[in-house]
Amino acid sequence: MKRSLFLATLLACLALTAGAALAEEPALKGGKKRVAVFSFEDKTDHAWHWWHGQGVGDGMSDMLATVLVKSGRYRVMERDKINSILKEQSLGAAGVVTQESAAKAGKMLGVELAVIGAVTEFGYKKRSTGGLLKKAGIGAAIGQYTAVIGIDVRVVNTTTGEILKADNVRRQKSSMSLGLATDSYSFDSQEQFDNSLVGKVTREAIEDIVKVLDEQGGGGAWEAKVVMARANEVIINSGQEAGLKAGDTFVVFRMGEEMKDPDTGESLGAEETKVGEIEVVSGNFGGKGKASSCKIVSGSGFKAGDLVKQK
Repeated sequence: MKRSLFLATLLACLALTAGAALAEEPALKGGKKRVAVFSFEDKTDHAWHWWHGQGVGDGMSDMLATVLVKSGRYRVMERDKINSILKEQSLGAAGVVTQESAAKAGKMLGVELAVIGAVTEFGYKKRSTGGLLKKAGIGAAIGQYTAVIGIDVRVVNTTTGEILKADNVRRQKSSMSLGLATDSYSFDSQEQFDNSLVGKVTREAIEDIVKVLDEQGGGGAWEAKVVMARANEVIINSGQEAGLKAGDTFVVFRMGEEMKDPDTGESLGAEETKVGEIEVVSGNFGGKGKASSCKIVSGSGFKAGDLVKQK
């Protein structure tokens, strides 16, 4: 009886301690960061294709965008808008998006982060008595199959053009069988892809990329912009859809001229001048949850295009 009472008391104490730890964890300030996921460059042999005809680069970037949306931590730009900007501005020629072109397109799209990358490995290796083969046809001699995925990924700050995070994500998984058999390098359906060994490894690689994005701050470095200012009201291009609510306070800055390294041409950022502070009155300005009406707490001279940051 005493032992049972002791265990119950111990469990209660542990629960209270865990609850206190959760309560002390700071809540995420600001809103969801806006992200543009650009098509990954395909540096493989272009043999594999998704069930809807896309190549590996397009397929994996679309999977990443879907996972980011489902996470609820990011606002993800639609692929059609990204492709439209790239085409209009003649960026991303030959399917290759650079750090500079991603930053430029990202600014025009109104996102804080651009995710670019290249798929360097995709497919199966098979070990049998004949040795290690790069791509053995599924259904060949008995042996151990290993699905391998490799992706170089970079997260770019669209305001400064700086690479915030760069990593090489590599995943592999081995099996004596490949699940669904196929004699080609394409998939007839999403189900076939999901049940295949390479499909499972691809999912794991995508989750690793999400972790890379989370590690650089996630929504922690959220930014927005002033849409218009009138009397004592300032409208910004972020609202309750991004997690903003009445009472949230932010600082407004005006960006100066961009500075560039005279030797490398690399962006060195720009000087910021504080304009003032604002407080959200409604995160549903316009009725779509995409903009907020704010009152001016301090400062004056607010203009469209001014940068809104967390305090």
